[in-house]
Amino acid sequence: MDFIKYYDEFIAYITDIEKWVAFGKVGLKIILILVVARITVTVASAAVNRIFQERQSQGNRLDSLRIDPRRSQTLRTLINNIIKYTIYFIAFLNVFTFLGYDPKPLLASAGVLGLAIGFGAQNLVRDVITGFFIIFEDQFAVGDVITVGKVTGTVQEIGLRVTRIKIWTGEVHIIPNGNIKDVTNLSVANSLAVVDVSVAYNEDINEVVKLLEEQTSRWEEEYEQVVATPTVLGVERFGTSDVVIRIIAECQPMQHYPVMRGLRADIKRMFDERGIEAPYPHMVMIPHPGEESQMEKTENKEKASS
Repeated sequence: MDFIKYYDEFIAYITDIEKWVAFGKVGLKIILILVVARITVTVASAAVNRIFQERQSQGNRLDSLRIDPRRSQTLRTLINNIIKYTIYFIAFLNVFTFLGYDPKPLLASAGVLGLAIGFGAQNLVRDVITGFFIIFEDQFAVGDVITVGKVTGTVQEIGLRVTRIKIWTGEVHIIPNGNIKDVTNLSVANSLAVVDVSVAYNEDINEVVKLLEEQTSRWEEEYEQVVATPTVLGVERFGTSDVVIRIIAECQPMQHYPVMRGLRADIKRMFDERGIEAPYPHMVMIPHPGEESQMEKTENKEKASS
């Protein structure tokens, strides 16, 4: 009897047209609010991107309106994330309303729950606070090359909780902002290209230095990354088989690596054309006093046999 009763109730439930119509209306409303939220996020993000692009283009004409591209990219990403989270949170509350739940008790309990979680999730709170100060103080921005601990790479994204850094080999490191203690920003100030040139001991050092100094003006014009005339400092140190001459050149941020490679290749070609000898290790054999060298023994045997 109970089985038949439950079966009849189940059949009556699934065949109730009014309930299915009500479910369909609620489902349609939920789908509609999600679609509207998605469209709103897309339109708002496009508007934010357009505003920053127009402000940047105006900054190219008017210095008073100029925005640092690094900071502009960071703020644009942050604002888009805030808009996305806000719109989806409002859509989430509307979904609860459509399902017949009052969101007010949910918000009140969420506040108490958030307070409790805040005490337990101290690392999360620390990450958010640190991320806020990183953005507020403009310690680094998207596109900057920074060093955090043992990681050196390009900043891809700065969030309120984590920072994404891509190193030159392609790996992406996701670092919680609370773990960022010491940061070295390599993209803010000009970098310095340091090139050490080795020449043999039998070369005239003054002539080599003079030859290098004659090329500094040409290097400044040839390399657009160089912002000042390179300087030949002179003899840096003495090696086992070479004399090291140091050249420095102030370059645009993070442009010292291609400049150093270009200067080394240019100096090598110039030395080949001028016949300046490249240093290489020499080995001198000194026989022990009182002992006949192997060569002398061979010569004496040849003399004796003849």
